[in-house]
Amino acid sequence: MDITTYKQNQKTAYHAAEYERLEREAVEVRELVASDPTMQELATQDLTTIETQQQALVAQMDDILKEEEEEDRYPNEIVVEIRAGAGGDEASLFAADLANMYRAYAEAKGWAVRTLAESISDLGGYKEASFEFRGKDVYRELRLETGVHRVQRIPETEKQGRIHTSTASVAVLPIRKKVVFEINPSDLDMEFSRSGGAGGQNVNKVETAVRLIHRPTGIDVRCTSERKQEANREKALQILTAKLYELKVAEEAKKYAAVRKGQIGTGDRSEKIRTYNILQDRVTDHRIKESWHNIEGIFGGNIGEILETVRTREEELA
Repeated sequence: MDITTYKQNQKTAYHAAEYERLEREAVEVRELVASDPTMQELATQDLTTIETQQQALVAQMDDILKEEEEEDRYPNEIVVEIRAGAGGDEASLFAADLANMYRAYAEAKGWAVRTLAESISDLGGYKEASFEFRGKDVYRELRLETGVHRVQRIPETEKQGRIHTSTASVAVLPIRKKVVFEINPSDLDMEFSRSGGAGGQNVNKVETAVRLIHRPTGIDVRCTSERKQEANREKALQILTAKLYELKVAEEAKKYAAVRKGQIGTGDRSEKIRTYNILQDRVTDHRIKESWHNIEGIFGGNIGEILETVRTREEELA
């Protein structure tokens, strides 16, 4: 049996080495029988035991590879980007509401969340922000959140009681370990700046924040979460790779969109997917034409039912 694939994978290399040890042991048993036929019965028992152990090892290694394949399809690390859209300061406040909603849900799930970069408006909302989410099933659960979210409410700054409609866009980027996507260094512009925020004595004195700009696509990524410039550059490059890969996947998907049976929306950041109507205490997902109530609880992170319903509907259509 060819176990080359198992030997090349770090997660199965130990099991593959044990398989080879057993294979050598089997060869020794066969050589013993060849030199001493009286050992045939005992050798047969030993060979049966060895074969059983090898089969168990192969089963274990196959399970590990299947789990790894599943993790690559639905990785346990993502980047969530949220940007204020139409609506000025109110849109930035809504973007912050969405960010807090996802963070609260993540906390309830036991996921780790870290802010990678943020641009804060005068009223304390987010002009744009990006977060790293880590945890089991994080991409599986949040992957269908990409798109435009819309809120309808009366802002606190509105003196005449008029209802305002504001938007914010969400992008969920999976960080896949196996993605091989070559980026030409000559296509990149790199900028360094000082990381803002409270912290130690070196804050705002050392240029640790990194911004990468991919000239061919215009995509730019900023990372300020790490203390060292090199670490921020590595994280920014990782996010940029994910963005370029998702762009490539989206372009391929458009070619076959007409023949896809199961499709909950397009996965496009410009697609309006959900409306949060504060006055009517109603959240509506436009892709599946279904609504929920208790907006206060939803903004507080109780979005599990929404996520599961959308995900289930997609699976039904697939």
